[in-house]
Amino acid sequence: MSELSNDQSEGQVFERDWSAYYNAVVSRPPRDTLLEALARFDTENPNQHEISVPPSRFAVDLGCGEGRDTVELLRRGWRVLAIDGEAEAIARLLKRPDINRQLLVETRVVLFQDIVLPESVDLVNASFSLPFCPPKSFPSLWEKIISSLRSGGRFCGQLFGEHDSWAIYTSMNHHTRQQVEMLLQPFEIETLQEEDHPGKTAIGEEKHWHIFHIVARKK
Repeated sequence: MSELSNDQSEGQVFERDWSAYYNAVVSRPPRDTLLEALARFDTENPNQHEISVPPSRFAVDLGCGEGRDTVELLRRGWRVLAIDGEAEAIARLLKRPDINRQLLVETRVVLFQDIVLPESVDLVNASFSLPFCPPKSFPSLWEKIISSLRSGGRFCGQLFGEHDSWAIYTSMNHHTRQQVEMLLQPFEIETLQEEDHPGKTAIGEEKHWHIFHIVARKK
């Protein structure tokens, strides 16, 4: 989510002013989809506080941005691989005053189309990031996400729908609800919430949002 330049038109690459976005979301809380996924993990292990040394769960935060979700995962004792295509995002994450347990976090600056994901991941979190993957690279990225998750692991995040204002940009990917449901066939869908309404971006610009909020557990 970033600022649109005035000279953009249909078919052009969506230029992103990530600095403006990072500045706009400073100190915002973690995404609701992440919090729901974490709550579901906790429900599966209600007595985890009784274990003297609980096993550390492992999450990948795809398109971690300035780190609002990564910080929450670390706060809860998760190990995290935080990935973003912007070096500025990782620099801001590591400079956050509220970051803790830095020994539990690994960071990488890499574009979506070049990502290599580890195996046996408990959670892949992708908050408002996957729509920025180039469309031709999205199918491969989605397969990587599915392959990286262990059985019982979760995906949480957002995809954009075909009614979204940014669907005119060929550098972004958008999906119909039927396509989203097809993508989620390897999962048990725990949440699939659709928004389709006018609104504003994080930096205050008018925009029509068409979003699918997803929490899903791999079969």
